[in-house]
Amino acid sequence: MSRVCGTALTGIDGVCVEVEVRISSQLPRVDIVGLPEAAVRESAARVRAAISSIGEKFPDRRVTINLAPANLKKSGAGLDLPIAIGILAASGAIEAEAIEGRVFIAELALDGRLRPVRGALAQVIAARDKGCTAAFVAKENANESAVAPGIEVFGANDLEQVIVHLREAVMMPPRVPPDFADADIHADMHADMHADKSRLCLSEVKGQEGAKRALEVAAAGGHALLLSGPPGSGKTMLARRLPGLLPPMYIEEALEVTQIQGSTLQVNAERPLIRTRPFRSPHHTASSAGMLGGGSPAMPGEVTLAHRGVLFLDELPEFDRRTLESLREVLEGRKVRLARAGFSCVFPAHFQLIAAANPCPCGWYQSGVRDCRCDDNAIARYQQRVSGPLLDRIDLHVTVPAQPWSQLEGPSNGPTSAEVRERVLDARKRQNDRGVRCNAEIPDAKLEVLVAATPEANALLGRAVDRFKLSARAARHVLRSARTIADLAQMPKVEPASIAEALATRIESRTPAI
Repeated sequence: MSRVCGTALTGIDGVCVEVEVRISSQLPRVDIVGLPEAAVRESAARVRAAISSIGEKFPDRRVTINLAPANLKKSGAGLDLPIAIGILAASGAIEAEAIEGRVFIAELALDGRLRPVRGALAQVIAARDKGCTAAFVAKENANESAVAPGIEVFGANDLEQVIVHLREAVMMPPRVPPDFADADIHADMHADMHADKSRLCLSEVKGQEGAKRALEVAAAGGHALLLSGPPGSGKTMLARRLPGLLPPMYIEEALEVTQIQGSTLQVNAERPLIRTRPFRSPHHTASSAGMLGGGSPAMPGEVTLAHRGVLFLDELPEFDRRTLESLREVLEGRKVRLARAGFSCVFPAHFQLIAAANPCPCGWYQSGVRDCRCDDNAIARYQQRVSGPLLDRIDLHVTVPAQPWSQLEGPSNGPTSAEVRERVLDARKRQNDRGVRCNAEIPDAKLEVLVAATPEANALLGRAVDRFKLSARAARHVLRSARTIADLAQMPKVEPASIAEALATRIESRTPAI
């Protein structure tokens, strides 16, 4: 009898699995119990071949393998290695003391090689939280796993190398964990921005000063932004420059993003810690499952892959209505709860939304450039594809007009992304000093205290709410946006001018165009 610590992946989170192996004097057979899925059931053949290929003896008796907890479905091939180690320990080939406090995570090839698995970082973190002090993984997962603090990580080439280490014949050196701090991440990101000459810069956008200002406010306060205008006006060009304005991630944010990307095998094996904020731009044909996540095993969707970064929805009205409506709760709760038959999981979804839309099917409604070919009913149907409640959850609504050729042929005199980013960092520091990551996250209970609007500013907001019939949610968004505008101006209190600028975006959304 032996007990070995293994792990499995549920969603993007790791969970510890105790692999119990019992060898009894009955007819040769391998039984795996504990709700194993197909890949786990097939591990018996892989483990038998791998053990035989390295010259070890596979027990010629009955082998019963129990995966606890028994009520949790186990998927993936990452349990191959702990099953093999458990069989060898139960047969006496490995001492029981050698596997105590250690976790084993890898898929086995038929010749004994270790293959990487997805979500290695999440699984190592789960094992560390359960008290494991060392983890054995495939060499391709070693750098990613070493990011987890507080646990030694050994990257092995094959099963034989792991066994030799456990027998203390030839010891493997642990993978050196990265020594990083918030300052290191910030310095690396600055270096990357200076080294990457292809990075998109805001100075490349000619004209559109109002949209550039809205982009700066959105970056400084973490606000959701909707850009509306005719084709070719620069909506997508502006949106793709938002990541270059955002502040670098904190250590815990970088670990979260790396864990999420690792669950889909989207990490760099040589430089696994993701230091730049993700930017996701799903196609408008994406389904609700593709946006929110799902499947078997459960995989994160676009909103989770954009966690701590930007989710860009181009051609917003072209998305399926049900897909867009599914984002309403996500924008409020910052998470996705998936409940399916047999399992449930929670995916984080703390992203910044930026969307782009044409005002009508042909795109030229009220553009002043071409005549719109759409009738009134077609325009109304097109605009109704995006519901009012969803638009109400977007802080900033900005019109991006078509630019005349005289503006496009001249040089760009606007600020660079680096210059705007310095102002954004200064505004974010003011928000951090008030106890929030960004103004978009100010809770309703603390809104009055943290916004600190003057009586004149509150009076202006009240008149606008009555005149334009703004909802209570929209009024709160205006206050948060105004607080960001005041932070950019280095003003301790929100004055009427900040409220007026924030209101301008909400008033634009009351026009017939989206």
